[in-house]
Amino acid sequence: MPWLTLAVSVPLLAAALVAVLPARMTAAPRAVALGASVLALACMAVTWARFDAGRGMQLVEEATWIPSLDISWRLAVDGMSLALCALTVVLFVLAVIHGVGPKPMTRAAAALLLLLEGATLAFFLAQDFFLFYVAFDVTLVAMYFLIALWGEENRRYAALKFFLYTLVGSLPVLLGIIALFLAAEPNTFNMMRLAEQEPLAGAGVGASFVFLAFFVGFAIKTPVVPFHTWLPAAHVEAPTAGSVLLAGVLLKMGTYGLVRVNLQMLPDAFAEYALPVALLGVVSALYGALVALAQTDLKRLIAYTSINHMGYVIVGVAAAAAGGISAEARELAIDGAVLQMVAHGVVTAALFFLAGFIQTRARTRDLGLLNGLIRPMPVYGTLVAVAFFASLGLPGLAQFPAELQIFLGVFDVWPAVAAVTVIGIVITAGLFLLALQRAFLGETSEQWRGLTDVRGRELAAVVPLIVLTVALGVFPRLVLDVINSGSWL
Repeated sequence: MPWLTLAVSVPLLAAALVAVLPARMTAAPRAVALGASVLALACMAVTWARFDAGRGMQLVEEATWIPSLDISWRLAVDGMSLALCALTVVLFVLAVIHGVGPKPMTRAAAALLLLLEGATLAFFLAQDFFLFYVAFDVTLVAMYFLIALWGEENRRYAALKFFLYTLVGSLPVLLGIIALFLAAEPNTFNMMRLAEQEPLAGAGVGASFVFLAFFVGFAIKTPVVPFHTWLPAAHVEAPTAGSVLLAGVLLKMGTYGLVRVNLQMLPDAFAEYALPVALLGVVSALYGALVALAQTDLKRLIAYTSINHMGYVIVGVAAAAAGGISAEARELAIDGAVLQMVAHGVVTAALFFLAGFIQTRARTRDLGLLNGLIRPMPVYGTLVAVAFFASLGLPGLAQFPAELQIFLGVFDVWPAVAAVTVIGIVITAGLFLLALQRAFLGETSEQWRGLTDVRGRELAAVVPLIVLTVALGVFPRLVLDVINSGSWL
């Protein structure tokens, strides 16, 4: 059974089905979207069970598409792509449960969610550069409409900024793909063959230009400072489910590309630029934390901490690319970076859900106006506290083992870089504790005493993420055994 193809095609076919449903069937779009997302989740669960953690790229599914250019429908998984696909299918099920915009879910919203899910899975599973690039661009189109149609007051500006930045970022990626295609002997878009050949081996001028083309495109998607300015606006204006998927899944496309393409296909060029890339990661980590510290809007605060946490991933990947690093430290750095992608996706998705819940009730996310929320909303306050502590890197929660491995790996090659980057964790701890104190502790203002606690569909959306946050913190081997970069890097 072609489980990978099913995982991609079921959401795409369901998106087409939803788009042509009669308007009178108001409950059908959500039901179809949920059913398709659960089926995609089941396909990835079967793939997880079939996966051999001791091997690299495996479970290849291939069908010729454009023979003259050696373009094929070519899907496969290794530890990194499987972990990110698992994160993707879980978050899409929860996003559909929560809903987008007015209820019941409209046909357009359901179709866009399903299109986004299918394209995202295709991106992480693609082993053909043509499919990889098409999926990369389709995701930005789907997210553009989700923000523009169901976002907040300045949604059109935020959607346009998001679209233009990421579209501009996709152009150098296309140029890099063409360069690798032309450099290969024979010419091919087969990503597995290109990773084996390394057609631009060495750190010459040509390899450097191709490396930088890919890096700029993926840095915008991640985003890395100074390519980050689209992110806060997109997060603040997006609907809750849009923010969840943007932070939880779409940002990982940038760091995934950095590993899959820059590190695996251009290792010599990456080694040449490893330190400058790491320094950009340090700047992102510190800048994101410092700017988040100054925010009063909860969603904007979470958005800037995403820049901070993705900065750690960049530093880890750069360390793995550096020359002279031991095999053990390299594995620590890259395993920590991939685990951080997954952990950040889980924790930040929970944070954006929780920010949306308070917006719905209080009509504000301003931490300067909210206070004493834990009294009228004890369940909500408890969930927020767990998510805050996870995001600041508390031991026993998801991001701690990831960040620990990153810093141990980085310390082996650049002790000073590791020492400076750790400052970001201190700042992040301070800003989350301050936010917790401002909005949840102390006396409750009269206007907030009547707020209702989270329940029903809201709990169904966020509790699984809190459970995963604890599970990954207590038993990170759940994902680390699958990632196992020693078998594929």
